[in-house]
Amino acid sequence: MKISQWTIHMLSQKHPASLFFYSYLVAIMIGTGLLMLPWATVSGHIAFLDAVFTATSAVCVTGLTVVDTGSFFTLFGQGIILMLIQIGGLGIMTISVAFFQIVGKKILFSYRMAMQEIFSHTPREDIYQLVKSIFIFTAVAEFVGAVLLTIHWSREFSFLKAVYTAVFHSVSAFCNAGFCLFPDSLINYRSSMLLNITICCLIVLGGIGFPVVYEIFSRGFLLTAENKSRKFSVQTKTVLMTTAILIFLGAVVFLLTDMRHMGSGSWSEMILASVFQSVTARTAGFNTVDISSMNSTALTFMMLLMVVGASPGSCGGGVKTTTLALLSKLSWSRFRGRTRVNIFRKTIPEETVTRSISMVFLSVTIIFVGFFLILSTQQSLFKDGNHGEFLAYLFETISAFGTVGLSTGATSTLTGPGRLYIIMLMLIGRLGVTIFAYFLTNVKANGEIEYAEENVMIG
Repeated sequence: MKISQWTIHMLSQKHPASLFFYSYLVAIMIGTGLLMLPWATVSGHIAFLDAVFTATSAVCVTGLTVVDTGSFFTLFGQGIILMLIQIGGLGIMTISVAFFQIVGKKILFSYRMAMQEIFSHTPREDIYQLVKSIFIFTAVAEFVGAVLLTIHWSREFSFLKAVYTAVFHSVSAFCNAGFCLFPDSLINYRSSMLLNITICCLIVLGGIGFPVVYEIFSRGFLLTAENKSRKFSVQTKTVLMTTAILIFLGAVVFLLTDMRHMGSGSWSEMILASVFQSVTARTAGFNTVDISSMNSTALTFMMLLMVVGASPGSCGGGVKTTTLALLSKLSWSRFRGRTRVNIFRKTIPEETVTRSISMVFLSVTIIFVGFFLILSTQQSLFKDGNHGEFLAYLFETISAFGTVGLSTGATSTLTGPGRLYIIMLMLIGRLGVTIFAYFLTNVKANGEIEYAEENVMIG
């Protein structure tokens, strides 16, 4: 099998950020075309904008929908969505690198740089080994998840339907996509211990980042002398600690602030529902309680979790758990009069800390601009001083940017331009932060001019 030399030359000339953008754009376009085929929908027709919205949501593993996935699409259409979720979850660059290895071609330098930025915090040569481990881990996690979910749904459906339903939700959960075949997500299964734990584990495994998984796997299963003596990196320790804190804190806040919506039965059901909402709020999109019925306090805290999102190199979006950890340590260090950020007895480079600040500022700016544009298209809902939908659209905006997929029900009320803004936010949320980080890290100023210093007041 041969690859056109012209194609290879063209790809090698592309900036890695451009490769990210165009690869996802092509996937969305192909997905849109497939979803518009007559046999993809039950009615045989779907509006173009709805097809684009669904394809973007699937490729960007968000989960926001304008039509019900389970009833609107046929098995073929659902299969297309599942394929787009898997591609978006693994990452098109990952699949491209695997393709180059299969056909026996050397990985392009631009691809290597892109993969380096996504999946590694330090330079590494074993990109192929990392990609291989990603595919193996994904396959194993999704298979085990599908088996456990099949056991659950075999009590309700026929064996084949149980298997299909289990596979769909296992892939959707691991990829942090949040697409569900049930119109009310997983609310009817709020008390199922097996389903809740399985989905939560899949979400966490898909959200902690492949570099962390790779490092844990190397330490735990590749028992070489080098691996035994090697300590976990600051990256892995930070991700695991921050993830655990956010899950625990979120569960406690949801239980205390909105207990009546966390379950009407036993304490175990309410705790299970609180933990599930805490896990899913950081980019997964499933829900076992009615989000629209939750009070403003709980929704506000959920939006904070959605902004944080998952971890670097994972299937999820957001500003990432490591960014939150760095900024928290930076604030604590400055409060104690220290200038450097130290985590686990390691000093974080100032460049990384500065980039974290820039990432948060950029993310907040994108959310604000997106929210402003969406509100400008929904003015008819705010006439006569009625601002009741303000929080709902802010929630929708953050959910799209964080590639979460949770919704209070405002998606269906969006106008055409409003849906276009949500589409752009989903794409930016999946790619934008990575692309801007790449520019901030690798674009160096030429001939930078430095003047005499003069201080300004900042508080």
